[in-house]
Amino acid sequence: MFFQTNWVFHQPRSWIETNFQKRECIKFIPCPKDDTRCCCGQAQITHQTIQGIESGSPGDLWLPTKHTRPQPTDAYGTIEFQGGAHPTKAQYVRLSFDTRPELLVQLFTKEWNLELPKLLITVQGGKANFDLQAKLKKEIRKGLLKAAKTTGAWIFTGGTNTGVTKQVGDALLLEGQQRTGRVVSIGIAPWGIVERNHELLGHNREVPCHSISSPRSKLAVLNNRHAYFLLVDNGTQAKYGAELILRRKLEKFISNLKLHPFTHSSTPVVCLVIEGGTNTIRAVLEYVTDSPPVPVVVCDGSGRAADLLAFVHKYASDGEEQPVLESMRDYLIGTIQKTFEVGLDQAEKLYQELLQCTRNKNLITVFRIQEKPEGEAQELDQTILTALFKSQHLSPPEQLSLALTWNRVDIARSEIFVYGQEWPHGALDEAMMQALEHDRIDFVKLLLENGVSMKKFLTIPRLEELYNTKHGPANTLGYILRDVRPHIPKGYIYTLHDIGLVINKLMGGAYRSYYTRRKFRPIYAKVMNSYANACRKSSTYQYQRYAGANSLSLVTGLLPFTSEMALFEFPFNELLIWAVLTKRQQMALLMWTHGEEALAKSLVSCKLYKAMAHEAAEDDLDTEIYEELRSYAKEFESKGNKLLDFSYRQDAEKAQRLLTCELHSWSNQSCLSLAVAANHRALLAHPCSQVILADLWMGGLRTRKNTNFKVILGLVMPLYIRQLDFKSKEELQQMPQTEEEHLENQNLDNDDSDRSQPDAEALLADTYSVRDTKVHENGKVSLTDSDPAQFREFFNLSEYNEIKQHQPLRLKKKFHEFYTAPITKFWADSIAYMFFLIMFSFTVLVKMGPVPRWQEWYSIAYITTLGFEKVREIISSEPVAITHKFSVWAWNMWNPCDGAAIILFLIGLAFRFRPNTMDIGRVIYCVDSIYWYLRILNILGVNKYLGPLVTMMGKMVKNMIYFVVLLAVVLMSFGVSRQAILYPNSEPTWRLIREVTYQPYFMLYGEVFADDIDPPCGEDPRQPACVTGHWVTPITMSMYLLIANILLINLLIAVFNNIFNEVNSVSHQVWMFQRFTVVMEYQQKPVLPPPFIAFCHFYSLLKYCVRKAKGEPGMSKFSFVPCESIISECFIRLYNI
Repeated sequence: MFFQTNWVFHQPRSWIETNFQKRECIKFIPCPKDDTRCCCGQAQITHQTIQGIESGSPGDLWLPTKHTRPQPTDAYGTIEFQGGAHPTKAQYVRLSFDTRPELLVQLFTKEWNLELPKLLITVQGGKANFDLQAKLKKEIRKGLLKAAKTTGAWIFTGGTNTGVTKQVGDALLLEGQQRTGRVVSIGIAPWGIVERNHELLGHNREVPCHSISSPRSKLAVLNNRHAYFLLVDNGTQAKYGAELILRRKLEKFISNLKLHPFTHSSTPVVCLVIEGGTNTIRAVLEYVTDSPPVPVVVCDGSGRAADLLAFVHKYASDGEEQPVLESMRDYLIGTIQKTFEVGLDQAEKLYQELLQCTRNKNLITVFRIQEKPEGEAQELDQTILTALFKSQHLSPPEQLSLALTWNRVDIARSEIFVYGQEWPHGALDEAMMQALEHDRIDFVKLLLENGVSMKKFLTIPRLEELYNTKHGPANTLGYILRDVRPHIPKGYIYTLHDIGLVINKLMGGAYRSYYTRRKFRPIYAKVMNSYANACRKSSTYQYQRYAGANSLSLVTGLLPFTSEMALFEFPFNELLIWAVLTKRQQMALLMWTHGEEALAKSLVSCKLYKAMAHEAAEDDLDTEIYEELRSYAKEFESKGNKLLDFSYRQDAEKAQRLLTCELHSWSNQSCLSLAVAANHRALLAHPCSQVILADLWMGGLRTRKNTNFKVILGLVMPLYIRQLDFKSKEELQQMPQTEEEHLENQNLDNDDSDRSQPDAEALLADTYSVRDTKVHENGKVSLTDSDPAQFREFFNLSEYNEIKQHQPLRLKKKFHEFYTAPITKFWADSIAYMFFLIMFSFTVLVKMGPVPRWQEWYSIAYITTLGFEKVREIISSEPVAITHKFSVWAWNMWNPCDGAAIILFLIGLAFRFRPNTMDIGRVIYCVDSIYWYLRILNILGVNKYLGPLVTMMGKMVKNMIYFVVLLAVVLMSFGVSRQAILYPNSEPTWRLIREVTYQPYFMLYGEVFADDIDPPCGEDPRQPACVTGHWVTPITMSMYLLIANILLINLLIAVFNNIFNEVNSVSHQVWMFQRFTVVMEYQQKPVLPPPFIAFCHFYSLLKYCVRKAKGEPGMSKFSFVPCESIISECFIRLYNI
């Protein structure tokens, strides 16, 4: 027992016990009014006595510094206030009156986990209970709570449930109804006046408490709406005043704290006066005469001291002389006597204090209830914040920084951005950086309205700093970055190249971010080196990269590097991507409404959000994160669709150009390709998109009825091409074309006599750009969901002159347009494929001789040239790395299947030409023919009715793989048991695998092998002997058929039925996807089908070599991105519907 007690005695004390003390009176000095009580307030019977210390005489002056001793605090923990609808909790600590304020701040931040305040509101007023006018009470409650909540302020009060503190507690009562973050309300009360304070004794206790005071008690209970209590102990009991010195020292210390790093602004303090007595007037005098002074807001109409201060302030003049107040001296002194019930001398003293207060009239602001319409009268929170601006004489940038810190855009708009205000260079840029980092949407809008140019503001270092900021909502960027940058160390700083890799991963396909392109890397290195050198040379600020909130942006104005390469051509695009990746939806919507290429931005945002949602699901993050990201994607989906719909209704032709023009700032994609990547089915199903696809599908042809028949007839009888209708030259010029096609068209038209018609500018898709969009000087585009008329501001494209002449095509041009039309390529390819199937079927069906027939040679040529075409598709895709090229190509399921079938055929071909293995080669041919027949499904997918069915088949095969796993488990469980029982003496051979699975598998289709269920056996010599346990096999087979045939098969049917209903409900969108895939594929296919496609390959290779020899680029850039990436994306989206 002794050792246990000794161990408890030597337990280490907590940080609070080590740093905070209580005070105990150690000398009994009789009180002049009651000699049985000490001056500290304790009775002589209960007073602690110390041996060796004599009692004092009645005339001695009792001092807490001299007659008390400090000891480690014995009261701290949590108070749980009972009696309300829900219990509320508050932290408390008993501490000495002379505690250093820095320890208190450490207590707030380290032990109680509070953020430092952005504003300190200290409430002064009467300690006795009083009533307020109903309207004033409502305004004070609402204004005080709003001021604290919007600015992140702390509120200091007396802490007890009396007087002004009770009024503040009533205001905090409204907070519980708003269900938002709790206001930091700190009650600083004397320990000695707290009723039943002995119940609070204990270390880190949770104490239940009722805020009900005894009517006859001189003590007070704590207010149950406060969150924190400092119970100040100076050794006295039932006496006020112990807290005054500590409270003022703490206010002074907090006012000297910086709001955040790299700013000159300190934490502002404001005093709010509600009612009050004589001590309140003295407190106001101390505040306004302190250094630095503290502004005071007086609530007129609240009573006593507050009304006197408001009255004196109203009639006070700005100078030293106060003629008006002097003329009312007797009236004021009489009012003071009547109000505070004091003598004449005391009243005159208070009058002089009031006059001294008026000498600092600018530091006192009076809040009055004005009879104005709601919304026009200034509220209490505005009065408090305005008083701070008026009293502190801050520069406009410092005022703006304060308003940003408080997130009060209304104060910034009314008090800072006033007419005629001049701003130093870079001041608004710094504010913009803070607003972006802290996700202050309204401030970003305000700064854009007041002249901040995003094109000059957004530099490479600033954008990189935004990606590395610790402020803002939680996001999944770090998770995704670990996929592209494994083994990231702690504290790793994201570079724009890292962000580019993330964008490439999320966008998928052939998309390449500007941050990962070769031309960006030297620009990035040069810019960042210049910024780093300038920061190191700067003597004003110490350069620590991203160490503070604005470590780089503050020195931006000092940097000598001002090259245009440090800026971005489309800053709103970069900020939109930043906002999306960091999950700042409202900021992303703001960036979407500014700048250019709004449709492309909505599609990119939609794709990024969907990809991030997929990554969140893969990483097993919270379901809420997935749902939130999906909802953000749907919001951008809706906006993009509404924008296109409005544009199409305004001008169909320009809307079509909007979808097909090449977007240099978005990896040379088009809006159509971005819509495929974003799986935006509604946009692809829009009439505007379908008109474009129909136009592209027909190429230069203009036929309305029996189109397919006419095209097939033109292929069979070339002379019939002259009878077909074609588009005019001017109509062809409006269609999206490659630069190479444009040059070829020019060569075809060289003999044309009319040279005055617009050619290059009209033919190239680059002539139209979404940069033609009309925007404001600050980049604003007015777009809303509710009012379609506002889209006109976006779609006010520059007018151009319509070409009225419609020139018919020459014969040579007609043949060119016919054979290059995608519909012609499709039917030529289909006819050639069907002919190949006939030839290949003939090859495998008839006897194969040692020398191939011409039908076999044709099949060999077809499949070989098809293989070369697949290689061409891989090489011509946009990605640079060969692995990325292959992955983009392989995303379309038909491509790897084609590759496998071609390789299998070549293997069979190698066996076929060897006499001793010719039969093996023939068998491989036969197996390979299965795929070539199945490949007809790819052609049938074009059909409006068969296409969705092909999609259903693909999804069913995908789902059937999971079902096969379940089926294999059941099948093996029965097959192994059956084989082992019926054939116990089997030898170890590979045939065992067949025997285990053969009969159980075919039982699934109704073949039950009745003779083998229970074969005859017994003691008869004519019958085989019965194996042990032979009767078990029929039982297990019954269970197997019950589970496999009834349960699993019906489960598979139900799954297939669900897939059918799912795809059938969106069959129209499915067909749109398939149609887009086919159009894009045949848009860039060579003219001739296999095997004649070899001539096209030879021609393209020859052209490439000639261009290389001349030093010209060997590859042309298309208005549409290379089709492989688009087709791959289409395929993925199609089978994920």
